[in-house]
Amino acid sequence: MRFIDFCSGIGGFRVGMEKAGHICVGHCEIDKFANESYIAMHEPREDEWYADDIRDVKPEELPAADCYCGGFPCQAFSIAGKRGGFSDTRGTIFFEIARLIQARKPKIVFFENVKGLLNHDNGNTFETILRTLGELGYWYEYQVLNSKDFGVPQNRERVFIIGHLGEGSGQQVFPIRRSNPKTLKQVIAGRDAERVYDCNGLARTLKAEGGGQGAKTGLYLFNGTKEGNTYCLDANYAKGDYRPHKAKRSVVAVLTPDRHEKRQNGRRIKEPDEPMFTLTAQDRHGVLIKEATKKGYDIAYEGDSINLAVPGSNTRRGRVGKGIANTLDTSCNQGILVNYRIRRLTPRECFRLQGFSDAYFDKAAKVNSDSQLYKQAGNSVTVNVINEIGKRLN
Repeated sequence: MRFIDFCSGIGGFRVGMEKAGHICVGHCEIDKFANESYIAMHEPREDEWYADDIRDVKPEELPAADCYCGGFPCQAFSIAGKRGGFSDTRGTIFFEIARLIQARKPKIVFFENVKGLLNHDNGNTFETILRTLGELGYWYEYQVLNSKDFGVPQNRERVFIIGHLGEGSGQQVFPIRRSNPKTLKQVIAGRDAERVYDCNGLARTLKAEGGGQGAKTGLYLFNGTKEGNTYCLDANYAKGDYRPHKAKRSVVAVLTPDRHEKRQNGRRIKEPDEPMFTLTAQDRHGVLIKEATKKGYDIAYEGDSINLAVPGSNTRRGRVGKGIANTLDTSCNQGILVNYRIRRLTPRECFRLQGFSDAYFDKAAKVNSDSQLYKQAGNSVTVNVINEIGKRLN
């Protein structure tokens, strides 16, 4: 099929659809930095249609296409935002796409958005979208899919909507049933500090706000002393200064961390110069990460991912991912515990979490800064999910 890539970002829809055998005939993207990455990554043909602002697009300008794709802005519906919905100007972009659909009547429409769209305004927002599709002559289907079930280590739930023009037309796409029973695979056994995990384990979800801020607050190094002193790689890190700087305590290294309040068999937190306890089968080495839960913390082990956003927050929970990344946002403010150091995910790793190859990333990195690359990764759709749906479209 010929398709148009609306609200294209860096082209997650395009890569997934092209891998499924479809042909892109144009794209629309208002963010100039995202569009620079798009052009570098995909090298559009000279005759491909392009527009920056969908609100200025006239239906007659559009090339002939069988499918309109669009990940219309999700910030207006995300639980991470103010959830302004259709009162937010970003939320009205859906109606701009609907305006073009009404005039040109593509055979298929294919949308992606945050899971929060389903319950925004008690479900009225989602009902409005479906009713609009029905009024335009499309029968529709939808499903919430998680990126972690499609070969990438990211816990990213999104709702996907397919509209088919004309009653009884088109092949049903949903439900797509996928499973990922082993989210974390251990390839070398041993004590926690010695275990090695398969790189195909899962990571936390990437989100999409506040690009680039994580370099100031997101990197920590602890020395494992009784006081749990913490060092922060602060804003100087972004300038190439990798020396640790003292910061407020955020993580604590202890022996058997979930029993740090107990004194079983004389167990206690030893001073740095004291000899180690004899290890038992119950002993585990971890890092305590502050969370807004009844327990007050979670334990990160080697290879786990850690949400580094707003480290002093009294409301954040679910910071630790057991071998899986949380949803990426535009700051991509997540880290991973390696050799008891918490380091931030790199822009390249964030692109990988969305299913882009290193070759695509290298092209984007030549035209954009790290802060823009983080933002673009967090705003993208996951290529693998789009590809799986694209295979079922006809």
